[in-house]
Amino acid sequence: MPYRAEYIWIDGQKPTSKLRSKTRVIQNGDDLPIWGFDGSSTDQAPGSESDRVLRPVKIVPDPIRGGDAVLALCEVLNTDMTPHESNTRVRAVEALAKYGDQEPWFGIEQEYTFYKDGRPHGWPIGGYPAPQGGYYCGIGADEIWGRDVVEDHTTACIAAGLAISGTNAEVMIGQWEFQIGPVDTVEIGDSVWLARWLLYRVAEDYDISATLDPKPVKGDWNGAGMHTNFSTKAMRESYEPIIAACEALGKKAEEHVANYGAGIEDRLTGLHETAPWSEYSYGVSDRGASVRIPWQVAVEQKGYIEDRRPNANGDPYVIAALMTETICSALA
Repeated sequence: MPYRAEYIWIDGQKPTSKLRSKTRVIQNGDDLPIWGFDGSSTDQAPGSESDRVLRPVKIVPDPIRGGDAVLALCEVLNTDMTPHESNTRVRAVEALAKYGDQEPWFGIEQEYTFYKDGRPHGWPIGGYPAPQGGYYCGIGADEIWGRDVVEDHTTACIAAGLAISGTNAEVMIGQWEFQIGPVDTVEIGDSVWLARWLLYRVAEDYDISATLDPKPVKGDWNGAGMHTNFSTKAMRESYEPIIAACEALGKKAEEHVANYGAGIEDRLTGLHETAPWSEYSYGVSDRGASVRIPWQVAVEQKGYIEDRRPNANGDPYVIAALMTETICSALA
């Protein structure tokens, strides 16, 4: 019996890419074929040479449609089957191939903000809510908006087989977070992009949108980040490689910040649990540092680090590739 496959890809918009998708009906038993699309409508081709190619790279059950339906995350190729310039997955694949023997693991904390009727979900018309303080991991209708979407999204991610590991309400009202991992350099990007797609799709049913804007509300309100936890086998076994990893990130701080998401200067101000974007620091249990070493790691003398600089709108393939290359080359 025929079934539907949702082909999902990342477009070429700059400075921040968007997700796109379209549906193909597949005859039962057939493998998912490559498929074309109009790249001139996604900033991935000129109109005079508009065809681009979708190649499925990760296929999971579709928890929205159910049955035999699937979600097919695709990479974008040119018509000669070479990677398109917007295909950032390629770099993550290369990084893992080169440094996979060090067993790099990632855990990403994806923050996002719900919007409804043109304003953050839960904000009063023409005014402001109570100041931040009770919203983080809050409970109750006076603190929390959007939990129904979050619950359905989490259920969908589990049903799709994604490595979702938790959720929580964040510091700003209407802001939430989900966590993915621990998984490797390529899988973290695959799973975060699919989880983002599911978030947008589930929120559609509630007439709510989810934004990855790193500073959705100016002023004394927290921004939205994508804190990235990282370890290698050596880091999970001893403390010295953890310090070496922090030092390695510092030597390439400018390159990393430049690739951690558009608008990073608006979020990394030195306020609201951030370090200034122009400075690099690391410390134990310090959420005002660029990179935090969790207190348990310092006590146990092994574990992982948390890079707190990536924006919510960052590309997880780019971030994972950069961190793998920078840290693993230093630890080699």
